[in-house]
Amino acid sequence: MAIMVNHTFVNKVIKHYLKYDRDNPFIFISSLLAFLGVAAGVMVLMLAMGIMNGTEKEFKKKLFVMNYPMTLIPITYQSANDTLVNKLSKEFPNLKFSPYYTTQVISKSGSNVNGSILYGVDFEKENRINEVFEKAMQSSLNTKSKFKMVIGETLATEMNVYKGQKLTLYFSEQQAIGFGSMPLQKRFTIDATFHSGLNTYDKAIVYTTLGAFHKILKRERGVYDGIHIYSTHAQDDKKNIISYLEKIGYAKSVHIQGWWEQNASFFSAMEMEKHALFLVLLLIILVASLNIISSLLMTVMSRRSEIALMKTLGATRKEIQHIFFKLGAIIGLSGIVAGTILGLIGKWVLTTFPIIKLSEEVYGFSKLPIDLTLSDFILIILGAIIIVLFSSLYPAKKASSTNPLNVLRNE
Repeated sequence: MAIMVNHTFVNKVIKHYLKYDRDNPFIFISSLLAFLGVAAGVMVLMLAMGIMNGTEKEFKKKLFVMNYPMTLIPITYQSANDTLVNKLSKEFPNLKFSPYYTTQVISKSGSNVNGSILYGVDFEKENRINEVFEKAMQSSLNTKSKFKMVIGETLATEMNVYKGQKLTLYFSEQQAIGFGSMPLQKRFTIDATFHSGLNTYDKAIVYTTLGAFHKILKRERGVYDGIHIYSTHAQDDKKNIISYLEKIGYAKSVHIQGWWEQNASFFSAMEMEKHALFLVLLLIILVASLNIISSLLMTVMSRRSEIALMKTLGATRKEIQHIFFKLGAIIGLSGIVAGTILGLIGKWVLTTFPIIKLSEEVYGFSKLPIDLTLSDFILIILGAIIIVLFSSLYPAKKASSTNPLNVLRNE
């Protein structure tokens, strides 16, 4: 038959032990430090994980725009063509496609020189899949020439050029000059400038028309270097596109690459850093739990005569164990609740007020991003609860094993 626990008796004793004891002030101080330690650990974990998630989300947002959700890259010559674009557009009307040419160029203005990647695109199609390009075109000069270009604000600043001015591009192809040759060059008119938030992209990427590639580099019309694909569910759509390409016999002619694959090592490093940070900061709660153990053990040692007396008067071993286990749980769980409240307040303060400012040139954003996901929040709370409850087990077991005969004999 199971032994019943007198919860009224247990709760009264716990309430008595939680009060400040003038004879043993260090026990109360140790319990208070344990409470503050758990609260600080939970708060720091919430803010740190929120900052890590927010930073990762911001970087994904920037890279998603400039790297495109998916890119179709030809493996064999002429496999990325208008015929394939039309078939994909008909089969996947919810997706948007923008074929492109690409080559490496050197931009030069006066004594300023910079290496860039030049994309030849259909401005209307690119406008539909690239929000950075779309925003730039809202303030374009609508230049009628096919030799117009859209460049990043960082490149424009370094080259010291403005909209309406010309910028010379040097290509890797050679052109015959007399008895020799020299790199092919062409002056382009700057029609618009874009700002992606990442200086590396703003400096390295330049857009021009498909016609410029036809005229200067003699690229074949209707045959492209690749096709940029916009999708809001890229990972699922990639599988569908691959299945369709296998169906129409293009599986070995082209390759589909998602934006997450282009930056896989970067996000893997961020994910590993996030997990490492979680484990390291969880040690704060673990250290605080040691204070719970020490304060409970001090309570057990200072209350040995009371424990012995309670056992003599009929308190069961299970009731004594409940008293000290609940005592530790109350200290730890109240610290978790306080830490959660402080964490939410800290999150609101950091997102509302510009207390911490970041260099937009370095990070691509100036405001500290905090985005605490529900899964991370639950993981933090569960981890803290498990540590707190385990910390209360040993002192409770120690208290329940007190021998009243030995204690009262020595009193």
